[in-house]
Amino acid sequence: MVYRIHFTVEDLARTRVAQAPHPLLELSAAVRTLRPHSHPLRLEAWRHRALGELAGLESAARMILNLVPARGWTPDFLAPTGVGSIPELLERVRFTPRSQIRADLALMAQWEPIPPWARNLPNDAELLQRVYDSLDQVCAVVLSPYWTQITNAATADQGVRMRQTLTGGMEGILASLDPRRIRWHPPVLEVALLSGRDDDLHLAGRGLLLVPTVFGAGTPAIDTDAAPQPVMSFPVRSDHLAKTQSWLIPPAQSGPPTSDAALAALLGHTRAAVLTAIAEHPGCSTKELAAHTGITSPSASEHATVLRTAGLISTIRHRNTALHSPTHLGTGLLNT
Repeated sequence: MVYRIHFTVEDLARTRVAQAPHPLLELSAAVRTLRPHSHPLRLEAWRHRALGELAGLESAARMILNLVPARGWTPDFLAPTGVGSIPELLERVRFTPRSQIRADLALMAQWEPIPPWARNLPNDAELLQRVYDSLDQVCAVVLSPYWTQITNAATADQGVRMRQTLTGGMEGILASLDPRRIRWHPPVLEVALLSGRDDDLHLAGRGLLLVPTVFGAGTPAIDTDAAPQPVMSFPVRSDHLAKTQSWLIPPAQSGPPTSDAALAALLGHTRAAVLTAIAEHPGCSTKELAAHTGITSPSASEHATVLRTAGLISTIRHRNTALHSPTHLGTGLLNT
């Protein structure tokens, strides 16, 4: 089955790429990934760790695991497409109108069986609070500890998308989102959904917001009712994730703030300048980095290697070009 998204010239002009994943959309994808045989091998270490921690919260976690099916429809009130910090969005979910919860469950029932205990969810305040608590607890295990690494992966991917825009415009991005499941046949974007939906979406001048996802690589997610424009997720490039598994490990607490002078003393003036240039020009090539800092390309490559080894930048390849972007740790070091 194919879901078809129809573009006009106005839609292409208004289509944009989000800077980071939407937290609760990513949480829903992460919960799906916990299912057996529904995750790539690179996520096995994360899945094993998450399931081990959830075992101690089995009764609470089970509520969310039952409401988010392995494939198919997830109630929108549990996975809203919105921006903000994870705590802010979780708190916002708690204020979902009962009418929306009722409508979401009714829509889900058309595609998936609803757990018997959830049928009275909109009318049972105590049960609803238990669901919200379950959502908080699951998020604290499967998503929050890894959010920094997830946003780092999205930042690295964004450098490639920026490069694609320069060479092929928005059509170049649409054509390369996910060749296995997303095909661009102008003016229609065809999306293969595991839910089996066969439908058409006419954007009617609103454009489309493309949201990167790490856990949702198995299938795109589409929210046609998002405002001000529909939302569709796409997988971040896996080549960066394949090179390192460090993002699967919850990061240690960062150390004390570092002054600018201390940063230069720590990294050296040239290396500090290289890190600053990468932060100011995410997705820059080694040649561009050399031009920004006034050093040779071999020197820029050497400094980038040291910064990458230290976890301050990430590098992915686009065709024959290495593109450098700051990690959350690198940005935080500069901001302090």
